[in-house]
Amino acid sequence: MDFRDKQAIYLQIGEYIFEQILLKKYPMGEKIPSIRDLAVALEVNPNTVQRTYDFLQQKEIIQMKRGIGYFVADDAEDKILRFRREQFIETELPNVFRNLHLLKIDFEDLKAQYQQYIQDNFNTNI
Repeated sequence: MDFRDKQAIYLQIGEYIFEQILLKKYPMGEKIPSIRDLAVALEVNPNTVQRTYDFLQQKEIIQMKRGIGYFVADDAEDKILRFRREQFIETELPNVFRNLHLLKIDFEDLKAQYQQYIQDNFNTNI
C-alpha cells in the first residue's frame, strides 16, 4: 500500500478497510484479517493496525469478539457512507466549489463529466 504524507497511516488503513467493506470484500458480519495478518500484508507495524482497529471500533464499523477476532458490524456500510459523506462535505467539497467557481465550470458541464466518468469506470447508468 502506498501511503500519503499528509494523513496519518492508521487513517489511511481505515480508508482501505472502508473500501473493502463497501466493495463487499469484507462482507457484513464476517471476520476481517487479524491485526498481525493485516500488518504483514500492508507492511506496517502491528501497533498501527491496532490503532486503526480501535478507531474503527469507536466508529462502530467493526466489533471484537473476544478470543475470535474482529468482525464487520451488520450496519457498517451505512455508518461508513455517513462518515465518508460528512468528511467529503467538510473537507473536499469546499475546494471543489472553489475550483468550479474559479474555472467557471457550471453544474451542467460538471453533471455531464460525472455521468461520463461513472459510465467509463463503473459500467452503470445514472
